[in-house]
Amino acid sequence: MHALRRRLAGSLIAQAALLFPLAVGIAALFRRHEHPLVWVINGAFYTAVGMASAAVQRRKYSRKAGVEPGRVADLNLKIRHREVPRDPEERTVMRRLVDAELEQMRRSKRWVPYSMGLLGLVAVGLLALGVASGSLTFPLVFAAAVIAFVCWMFWMRRRSMDRLHHMEAALGGRNEEVPASHV
Repeated sequence: MHALRRRLAGSLIAQAALLFPLAVGIAALFRRHEHPLVWVINGAFYTAVGMASAAVQRRKYSRKAGVEPGRVADLNLKIRHREVPRDPEERTVMRRLVDAELEQMRRSKRWVPYSMGLLGLVAVGLLALGVASGSLTFPLVFAAAVIAFVCWMFWMRRRSMDRLHHMEAALGGRNEEVPASHV
């Protein structure tokens, strides 16, 4: 299982191979009256968008850390496992990556209430439509899914912040003196 996780974390192709059938299944679930070719096209589109987003994010962090994009996945795996590198050069790269990720999470913090508010409005709107139409099954399931998603998101954000703060403390705080080189 550990080898599979490492493979998924390091390879965008492996992630795409896992995401594509999932996207096709979701498209089939929501568009069950359409032709299966439409499901495959939708799955391919959503997979391409997801992988492009992952590649752009990996490239952005690789520039900030000063390493090649494939190395970012290995460093993030070490952060998740709380493995502090011993090599001074790797510590410097890790410190830059941790600083970049912490800064990104701090900047995105201001948008969290807006996205949660939007999800809440959609859930309340669907509940209102469900009451008006007399069918509450889908609105209640959607509201429960929104609540579960929000709880999961806050839990994952908290875990990520804890890991990054742990690694920042283990590496000796913020990295002010070493500029990030661009690859």
